[in-house]
Amino acid sequence: MRRLSIHDLKPEDYLYFSFEADFDPHVLLERELEPFLRALEAYAGDWVPEVVHGKRWRKYSRDAVVKSLEERRDDDYSSIGLYRTEWPAVDMTLRLGFSSRSPRLDFSCSVKPLSVFAPTERCQQLVDMVRAWASRYPVTYAVASSLAEDQLSGAPCFGRDMQTTIRDGFDRIYEVSWLNIFGPKLVESIGRERVLSTPAHRVEALPHGAVLLVTWPIAADFASDEARQAQARAHAHLRPDLDYDTLLRTLRERSAILAPVEPRFPPEWEPLLTRVVDHVRISERQRKIAELNNWCPPEPDEWLPASAALPPDVKEVDFVRQQYGDLSEGLVALLHTDVPSVFSASPESLMDVDAHFWCEDFLRNRRPGVIDEHLMPAVGAYLGEVLVKHLGGQWIPRQKLEEAQVRIGDRVWLPFLRAHHYTRSRQALLDFSLSGLYRAAEQHRS
Repeated sequence: MRRLSIHDLKPEDYLYFSFEADFDPHVLLERELEPFLRALEAYAGDWVPEVVHGKRWRKYSRDAVVKSLEERRDDDYSSIGLYRTEWPAVDMTLRLGFSSRSPRLDFSCSVKPLSVFAPTERCQQLVDMVRAWASRYPVTYAVASSLAEDQLSGAPCFGRDMQTTIRDGFDRIYEVSWLNIFGPKLVESIGRERVLSTPAHRVEALPHGAVLLVTWPIAADFASDEARQAQARAHAHLRPDLDYDTLLRTLRERSAILAPVEPRFPPEWEPLLTRVVDHVRISERQRKIAELNNWCPPEPDEWLPASAALPPDVKEVDFVRQQYGDLSEGLVALLHTDVPSVFSASPESLMDVDAHFWCEDFLRNRRPGVIDEHLMPAVGAYLGEVLVKHLGGQWIPRQKLEEAQVRIGDRVWLPFLRAHHYTRSRQALLDFSLSGLYRAAEQHRS
């Protein structure tokens, strides 16, 4: 069954929210979940789920949700996904913990794009939905926020290690998001009167002792200066130990980081740099665009005039040329699943390799010895084979790999030396890209 993934849409910000509450595992599952699913259907509007995925795919219905949960259930746990087939995209996860000591209902949802929540009425419907859930299920914590904002805030750890985060959860006001539901334990630790008197767009006492707080009417407008002031006022009120001006300055800095930057990439680099930008975290996207707008790779210097070419110093030239082909197959074997175009050994495949290595941060955690002994020779041989195949080049073998050359017109190019520079760091993958050397060789072919 087809589904629309949030990753199928262009990279941009989206709304992420989660809801954590207790539920009664002794009640029939369909009866216990009926209020939850009824509110989801009533308020989600055009982002209501259409597909359920447990052990198999089903068209959304309450019965399908219950069946999928039962199929995935073990003694203590069950989890399913809910999705849509058309825009906007959603990625929902419903988890149930059946532990007798702490039965839990956890729901998380991403709705993409964030602009879905630009209209006030859609934001109001989301708030009403979460409020309906919190009125029925004893909530411990709920939050809704832009993903970019979530990343910049340091959520969910907020400077703590993961073990501490899992143990303590949201045990104090580390951050005030666009929508918040503070559970009764947190409310009492702050002081109920203080929480209920928070200056915000909406503050409401809920059943079971929780409090709903919404800082601003429009979720998609979270980075505007007025919304930031409201967010800082609420945070400073709930945490009197924190300074309003300092909080506001931090929030304004986040907004500046997220301010749109227009890409100004040279046409020849635009395909590669766009893929780089599309791969970074959404909160880093604008800074990466600004950085790459000012980036200028060095001109390739891995070449010599043909008159200065080093002569072959191997006995069996044809045999060594064949070895270069075998070496290049090592890169094909390594990347063929993730980069299918590598089979073609084409100029386009070079850019695909550049993008894959950078986006996957391929060099990270790989020992220098492995890179120099295995990866670098395979990359250099592959680059050389593309030069031979598409630019009419001819290998000039050398005993030392980094001296091996490919003659094209009045220059010889050193693909293994380029591969050595290329595999030094993640930044070097751009500065010394394979596609960049190919382009230079193509331009200087005569």
